[in-house]
Amino acid sequence: MADNGPSNGSPSDLKPDDRTGDSSRQQDKFSPADSIPATRALDVIGAESGSCTQIKSENAIGNLSPSSGPSSLQLKELNELPASLSRGWRFYGAFGTLCLVTFIIALDSTIICVALPTIAEDIGATAIEAFWCGTSFLLASTVVQPPVASLSHIFGRRPALLASLTVFTGGSIMAALAKNIAVLLGGRTLQGLGSGGILALTYVIATDLVSLRERGKWFGLISLNWAIGSILGPLIGGALVEVSWPWLFWINLPFCGIAYIAIPITMRIKRKRDTSVNTKIKEFDWIGTIIFVGSLTSFLIPLSCGGIMYDWSSPRTVIPLVFGILGLISFGIHIKFCRKYCKCDPLLRPSLFTSLTALSAYFATVIHGITVWCLLYYVPLYHEVRGSSPITAGVAVMPFTGTVAPAAVIVGLLIAKTGTYRPFIWAGWVLVPIGMGLMLLLDNHTETFRWVLIYLTGGLGLGILYSAQAFAAQASASNSDLPFAASFYAFCRSLGQGIGVAVGGVTFQNEFRKQVEKSPEFASKANEWAKDASALVQILKKSPSSMQLMKDTIIDGYINGLRTVWLVLTLLACIALLVSLVCVKAKSLDRKFETEHALDQAGPKEKKDQRVPEVNV
Repeated sequence: MADNGPSNGSPSDLKPDDRTGDSSRQQDKFSPADSIPATRALDVIGAESGSCTQIKSENAIGNLSPSSGPSSLQLKELNELPASLSRGWRFYGAFGTLCLVTFIIALDSTIICVALPTIAEDIGATAIEAFWCGTSFLLASTVVQPPVASLSHIFGRRPALLASLTVFTGGSIMAALAKNIAVLLGGRTLQGLGSGGILALTYVIATDLVSLRERGKWFGLISLNWAIGSILGPLIGGALVEVSWPWLFWINLPFCGIAYIAIPITMRIKRKRDTSVNTKIKEFDWIGTIIFVGSLTSFLIPLSCGGIMYDWSSPRTVIPLVFGILGLISFGIHIKFCRKYCKCDPLLRPSLFTSLTALSAYFATVIHGITVWCLLYYVPLYHEVRGSSPITAGVAVMPFTGTVAPAAVIVGLLIAKTGTYRPFIWAGWVLVPIGMGLMLLLDNHTETFRWVLIYLTGGLGLGILYSAQAFAAQASASNSDLPFAASFYAFCRSLGQGIGVAVGGVTFQNEFRKQVEKSPEFASKANEWAKDASALVQILKKSPSSMQLMKDTIIDGYINGLRTVWLVLTLLACIALLVSLVCVKAKSLDRKFETEHALDQAGPKEKKDQRVPEVNV
């Protein structure tokens, strides 16, 4: 497959069949921004033509050579650009709001982890039902992302974000009021739907606010808030569950209230086109959405619960998997011919998958998601087996999570400065397999300083990739596809998390079972123990010293099972490194910045001077 993604993001990269203003993509009139050389570190606002607000990035290539500079007349014209198009309080307020909602969903995704045994006991739920409290959130969050991103392109970013926040808030209230497992699962599913929409829109809106080259440092700030929320989740959850577990969900409401106020104030989005509601409804790919959501759900559910609720060879596991795979294949065929036969924009644009660089980036992002989720789930389990409390085990993950955030921010700044991303991707995928490989040395007696250093190595690599990996996907996309590339990147990471549950679970259970079967005294219990490893930890802690043989057998099973998980993660990381070295090509990050959803910072005076009617959404 040819790697034919755009290299400079010129207007010619825009496809004539894009439904968002096909006939209006005309040659821009002269603006002072068009003559600014590449070396100028300025955000220059260009002419607004057709349905797109076109903005020169800080390193946009102009008509002058790099050695020349703008004339005094051009500088005067540049300084007279309307204040409404410069970065003001709404820009920083909008990004602050994105960071806030990111923090909320990150906190909620991890706050319940240490509290599940207490919640299950209080409402009379089984271990499998408690397992679904986490799984339902993850599955719902994954499948909803592409549809929400597509809806935001048709109906507007702000309505989509407010709708997602409303669903998340409703789910939080429902979960907090739950008196039985059915209501709790319903609340967690709603939270997952809202969380997935918020996550996808965070990346989409970020592409509307900053140029491609600058995007790394702002994505890094979003990752920082995600890491803070993920770190605080288990700690706050462990503290609140001692008081009353419904507070795990009530705690979301003050943050949601602030977001409800901030979103309408800061995110006044300008759109250059508006259509009737009926036209908007017809533009959405309803058929593709039904195929995609149904197929992906059919694929992920058995992948998540295989070996836990049903054996992997059971028809209840195999049949949904087969139907899911066939459905996803049919979805791929649908999006290729969607415009021709359905007369609407496809849910996922086929042009996202024409570049080898983009495909390799999406593939590596899935592996990144698998790795992160396996570590978040199994590293605390490793420490609990060693005798740590749930809160202490949550703290033990901090060398991973605490390294990810600063690494993501620093790498984002460096990419914005240098304009290159490949060395950072390679560095990340070198560090990750080293870190995962060193984890093979972990046993029940590993000293603290050793596992801290090992975790720091892997966390540094994962943090680098949080920022760097996104550039490979976005730099390969045309300007009109950038928001879709950003949202699909977020989806791939969530998909990796969903697959990570299965990869880690299958790997751990099989090896744990083999180790226990080696002990004649407990071989008959091997299958039962392997299916409910988390609950077994609590039994292990409460077992008297007279049952030391059983405890030693279980601990050996855990250590060897986890070691196999680390080995699989090492192999996957090596594959991602190889793919990145071979397939990721260098693409320019200096391009004209175009968006149909520009942030409106115009005051009353500037609004009177606008020549094209705009719709605030």
